[in-house]
Amino acid sequence: MANETAVLAGGCFWGMEDLFRKIPGVVDTDVGYTGGTTAAPRYEQVKQGTTGHAEAIRIVFDSAKVSYATLLEHFFRLHDPTTVDRQGNDHGSQYRSAIFYGSEAQRLDAERAKAAANASSRWRGKVVTQIVAAGVFTPAEDFHQDYLKKNPGGYTCHYYRD
Repeated sequence: MANETAVLAGGCFWGMEDLFRKIPGVVDTDVGYTGGTTAAPRYEQVKQGTTGHAEAIRIVFDSAKVSYATLLEHFFRLHDPTTVDRQGNDHGSQYRSAIFYGSEAQRLDAERAKAAANASSRWRGKVVTQIVAAGVFTPAEDFHQDYLKKNPGGYTCHYYRD
């Protein structure tokens, strides 16, 4: 099979990228902005919460080694999908939980994964993750890419919840 792409948002993109890049079968990751209306958004705009964009991660993966459904299982374990526009200390629509699907198969997998997360006993509240068609993904500035690799011990609110 060929490489595929997943685009996910679940709070600050630094922590998401740090955990996803360690999953066997993940070929590449980059962080950026998607889901908004501003053309070519930059961090200074997105952090204000007025562009409609979410901080997101784009994951290129080898689907022969890891499935999209498995990536979604990780996604629902490493952030709190029950908080509206909030993860850890970060709040605002740019930190929302969202799955940006690129195909009908991905949309169906996303719906199943969200239902499974809702049915699990992991979360007390209702899962509020948005499932929306992928649009333009604008890579974030260079200093955001691989941030926690470059800055060990830097801020993250992402960890596996079992």
